Amino acid sequence: MELDPTETFRQEASELLDSLESVLLDLGQSPQNRDLIDAAFRALHTIKGSGAMFGFDKVAAFTHDFETAFDLIRKGKIDANHEIVTVSLSARDYIRTLIEDPDSTDPIIGEAIVEELQRLIGAGPAGKKAAPAAEAPSDEAPADEAAAGWRIAIAFEPGILRNGTNPLVLLDDLRALGPCTVEADTAAIPVLGELDPQTCLITWTVTLESACSQDEIEDVFMFVRDEMKLVITPLAEAGKGGFGLDMSMPGDVAPAAAEPVKAEPVKAEAAPAPVARAAAPAPAAPAPEKAELNRRAEDKGNTTVRVQAERLDELMDRVGELVIAQARLSQIAHSGTDLAIKAIAEEIERLASGLRDSTMGVRMVPMGSLFARFRRLVHDLSRDLGKPVDFVTVGEDTEMDKTMIERLADPLVHLIRNAIDHGIESAQDRATTSKSPTGRIELAARYVGAQVLVTVQDDGAGLNTARIRAKAEENGLIAPGANLSEHEIHQFLFHPGFSTAKTISALSGRGVGMDVVKRTIEAMRGTIDLTTIPGHGSSVTLRLPLTLAIIDGLLIRVGEARYIIPLSAVEECIELTAADEARAKGRSFLNVRGDLVPFLRLRDLFESDGQPDPHQKVIVTSIGDTRVGLVVDQIIGSHQTVIKSLSKLHADVTMFSGATILGDGSAALILDVAQLVTLGQSRAESDRTPEAA
Repeated sequence: MELDPTETFRQEASELLDSLESVLLDLGQSPQNRDLIDAAFRALHTIKGSGAMFGFDKVAAFTHDFETAFDLIRKGKIDANHEIVTVSLSARDYIRTLIEDPDSTDPIIGEAIVEELQRLIGAGPAGKKAAPAAEAPSDEAPADEAAAGWRIAIAFEPGILRNGTNPLVLLDDLRALGPCTVEADTAAIPVLGELDPQTCLITWTVTLESACSQDEIEDVFMFVRDEMKLVITPLAEAGKGGFGLDMSMPGDVAPAAAEPVKAEPVKAEAAPAPVARAAAPAPAAPAPEKAELNRRAEDKGNTTVRVQAERLDELMDRVGELVIAQARLSQIAHSGTDLAIKAIAEEIERLASGLRDSTMGVRMVPMGSLFARFRRLVHDLSRDLGKPVDFVTVGEDTEMDKTMIERLADPLVHLIRNAIDHGIESAQDRATTSKSPTGRIELAARYVGAQVLVTVQDDGAGLNTARIRAKAEENGLIAPGANLSEHEIHQFLFHPGFSTAKTISALSGRGVGMDVVKRTIEAMRGTIDLTTIPGHGSSVTLRLPLTLAIIDGLLIRVGEARYIIPLSAVEECIELTAADEARAKGRSFLNVRGDLVPFLRLRDLFESDGQPDPHQKVIVTSIGDTRVGLVVDQIIGSHQTVIKSLSKLHADVTMFSGATILGDGSAALILDVAQLVTLGQSRAESDRTPEAA
């Protein structure tokens, strides 16, 4: 299926706008950073040009005014400041709306943003200030040459139209610099029968009567500079001897060094512009064909292909079916005596395993793509609540399945909002406790075995355990005076409708945020660890599997049924001996090297028929710091598990997170270890209660 060109523009524009947002937020911290200013200008210039090319005229028109502000900043005529960055972020949001849903945009909002930008540009601290004398030679050409204007010769590579570039848009950008006379040379165009409409064979000569600088002209072509020949000469020089340059472009060949023109520079520069480099005599270059091959060889390792997400999902489904079929083949091969069949089965198992890992690797996305979204959230909340906050990210290179990252966005939004609204104190309150007036929130990701740990940590006041307990008693969740640990009290924060906020605001108070976090993370087969130190802050850690598609599991048997336990949750397997049961004295506890580990008999839990096996096994599982043993009849072995979701009819069955198809075609349920651990904890509490009484 061919992708709609306008959809391609939307995708690329979305990436540019995300990059622009990141640059603007960095610029708010470093207003004098020239690299950031240039990066913002380049992003705006690309969006404007591409928008005009694909028919997004409103985007191009609005972005032009936005770009003008950064052009003045880039030239040092005004200074970047916090106000300009704030309005620029609003302008960036408006551009996104113009691209994604142009019919819903309110032009009045766009006009208000432009007016505010123009006001800030006019009131810039350096707006009326002359450029420093040392920079004057590099910013302006000599007065007589600048006043006379420029002669510009333009020749694009023949294949530039296939890359989506419209030369007419670039000529219009030149006209915006001043009065132009454009002459087109059509001598290379063949007769109609031999004409390829996607091949650019026209060259142009432009006479620009403007006092603009050479840099401004080069900026028009900054994104196609490697696909063209460009010669810029002051009109005074052009009148003396013309260009003296062959502007023809060989088909699909990288541009080679231009022939020498006047050696005298048009203006004094610390670093010569690209045209000056092209004009200087150059050493002998390799043949154009060889140069192109070399360039392609260098770029080969850096090339990427844009693939629709639906195709990756479909590929993952096919790989899952292949894994199931391979398991069936292996079972048939090992049940027979044909060595050739066994060898083929082992080879297919190796190939299927490699294909599974490669496909999962393609779906893996760096966490940095998710973390970058929250910088804007922290910036806006910090401004709205009047709490200065430093936002720090760690582990951006940690990778997760793209589906996991998409689902993780909403829980992290709630956690970060809570950290700023409830955790971070006001600057005045922090001063009374000798803290820095600027709060700190750290968002970190790291691998731990087959899991990814995502942590949101703040340096605020920490949780108020007494207030949480009082609110739980007020809501009837616990009896007054009930003996509960701090950990158990803090778990009420995840209860639906629970909130300790005294007033309801736009940010919090309705008790739905943490409930959403808990339900979403549990649906992802993850768990939540919550820790706090009064006066020093809180930390919420999300423990998540790398993927929701295929996992390594441990195949077990309980009675006549078989089940899968995720291998990432398994610590060890031991035998439940008669001596162990005697020491337990009817209590569901097992002594594992000095540690008491509660255990659950899955036969009792699942109400299995028949007698238990004489030598039962205990699988010690762990979620966070909690360990629970699961007593089973038999451990069959490891199993590559393709996860299939349960139907809506089984939505209330919490002990299972899904199902899989085994090699013999039968189904096996996948145990939800987190729910079993919770069940083990509740049973352990009930066992302790009579003894305490």
